[in-house]
Amino acid sequence: MSSDKNLYSVLGVKNSADDNEIRTAYRKLARKYHPDVNPGDRSAEERFKTIASAYEVLSDSDKRKSYDEFGEASRSSGFDAEQARSYNEWKGRRERSGRPFENEYVDLEDLFGGQGYSGQGYAGQGFGPQAGADIFAIAELDLAQVVNGTEVSIQLPGSSKTTRVRIPAGADEGSQIRVKGKGGPGVAKGPRGDLVIETRIVPHPLVTREGLNLTLKIPISLNEAYNGAVIEVPTFSGPVKVTVPPQSQNGSKLRLRDKGISRKGKHGHFYIQLELRMPDQTSSELSEILKKSDELYERPLREGVVL
Repeated sequence: MSSDKNLYSVLGVKNSADDNEIRTAYRKLARKYHPDVNPGDRSAEERFKTIASAYEVLSDSDKRKSYDEFGEASRSSGFDAEQARSYNEWKGRRERSGRPFENEYVDLEDLFGGQGYSGQGYAGQGFGPQAGADIFAIAELDLAQVVNGTEVSIQLPGSSKTTRVRIPAGADEGSQIRVKGKGGPGVAKGPRGDLVIETRIVPHPLVTREGLNLTLKIPISLNEAYNGAVIEVPTFSGPVKVTVPPQSQNGSKLRLRDKGISRKGKHGHFYIQLELRMPDQTSSELSEILKKSDELYERPLREGVVL
């Protein structure tokens, strides 16, 4: 039937009609336009086919539910309601998060390149070969996976099947990766749709991220801060030795060049932020020494601190 004709209108019932109303309306129209009643009338024959097609959908509870939710697209060959719901949920998440749906993606071969793409949408819109529907999924990554890259197993929505996908280093919150040919089946020998993966980054308990740069807070002792020291700090590529300069201030940062996140030839830095930690035990000797240390400041400690 024509895609611009509502199935309920074809049978002359409201969208809220119950099964009995739909059945009664169909029987009445079927008797009126049946080919046996209208021999040689091609118009009546076509109308009868349209009526029968509408009744086939509306008399089946599952087909009717799918039609009410997705309209004419639900009647396309190869249409998958679970895939369509997955798409709508994904679209809604992007709109709620302030990233309006534009169906943009980043290809695995050129990850995070920012190149736009106009998607195929759902199969069945129009005539001839149609690409299958895209499938949308979420991949949660921790910061170590973002820094080093990873391979994840994605369960295809609405299916028990999984597929392995390599995600290169440098993913952002909301980055999209398109895997060709892993979506819904095509129509009339059209190509399969794609699998579109959107990344979610799980916050790290110790390391903060700003763009490609990472910052880790490291505690140091009074001795290490005043006299300087060589300390070992962890990074996502393994532990490294770092020199703490003498008389380092609390909160000062040391930079490990190019040890942050790398993406498309650009390298972030890994910063070590020093946090002065007081001794756990008390000492009268240390207390006296620290009192005398006040004489070593050349200007008042809180000079210029004005609100």
